[in-house]
Amino acid sequence: MAMPFHTLRDVLRHAVTRFNAEQLYFGHGSDNAFDEAAYLLLHTLKLPLDRLEPFLDARLTEQEITALLALIERRAKDRVPVAYLTNEALLGEYRFYVDERVIVPRSFLAELIPEQFQPWVTDPDQVTNVLELCTGSGCLAIMLADAFPNAKIDAVDLSADALAVADKNVTDYQLTDRITLHHSDLYNALPPKRYDLIISNPPYVNSASMANLPSEYQAEPAMALAGGDDGMDIVRRIVAGAKERLTPRGVLVVEIGNEFAYAEAAFADLELTWLSTSAGDEAVFLVTADQL
Repeated sequence: MAMPFHTLRDVLRHAVTRFNAEQLYFGHGSDNAFDEAAYLLLHTLKLPLDRLEPFLDARLTEQEITALLALIERRAKDRVPVAYLTNEALLGEYRFYVDERVIVPRSFLAELIPEQFQPWVTDPDQVTNVLELCTGSGCLAIMLADAFPNAKIDAVDLSADALAVADKNVTDYQLTDRITLHHSDLYNALPPKRYDLIISNPPYVNSASMANLPSEYQAEPAMALAGGDDGMDIVRRIVAGAKERLTPRGVLVVEIGNEFAYAEAAFADLELTWLSTSAGDEAVFLVTADQL
C-alpha cells in the first residue's frame, strides 16, 4: 500500500487533525494543536523550531514519515506530554532535558528570576547563597545561577530520579561548580548554612484538583504535584523552616499556582506579598525573613 503522506505539510495536517479529534490538553509549552504538532515534527526532524514555512513542502522519506506517525499516535492516543516525546522542555530562553522522572518545567518563577526579585533583593550582586527546594529537573536552579552570578546554589529534591535528571541539566549547562544537588526532604539533609534567597515551586495541587487533572498531567510524577487536601502540606513545611535558614535580610519566594485562597487561609498570620506574573497577582508569594 502506498504511503498516504509525502510532505511535511501532509503530516502536519494529519497531526493537527488527530490532536483536535482526541481533544488533547495543551499545557506543556503550547496552547493549541497546530503549535504543538509543528514543534513535535520540527524537533523530530532536527529542523529549526522557528522556521516551519521553508520546509512545509519538503518530501519526507518513508522512515521519517513512519517515525513521525508513531510519535503523533503516542501523543494522541496515549496522551504522552510532548516534552516526554522530544526529551526537551523550553522555559523562557532555556532548553532542558526532561523525561518521565520529572514534571515538565513550567513555572511563573521563570518570569521573576531574571528580574532578580527586586526591590526585595536590594543588591543582587551581594547574593552569595541561594536555596531552591523541590528542584525537579534543575531548571530554576540553572536560571538562578545566571541571574545571581556571585551565588552558589543548593538545589534539593526528595526524588533521586529527579536529581538524576537535574544532574544532566546542570552538567549540560556547565554549572557543576556553582550548583550542588542534595537528596533531601526539604531542609533535613542540608548543611548548616543560611541563604540570602530561598525559592520553591513545590507540590501544591489540592486533592480535589488532583483527582480531575487531565491525562497529560497524570503522566507526570504525582509526588511532584500533590500537595494534600488544601495543597499546602509542603508549603507549610517550607515556610515553617525558612526562618532559621534565611539571612537577616533574606527572602522566601514560593509558587502556589491556583491555590491563592488556600495559601491565604494557611498563612493568615503572615502578610504575604503577591508578585505579578503573566497569570496575575495570585500565583507567587514572597515573605521576608523579618516577617517569619
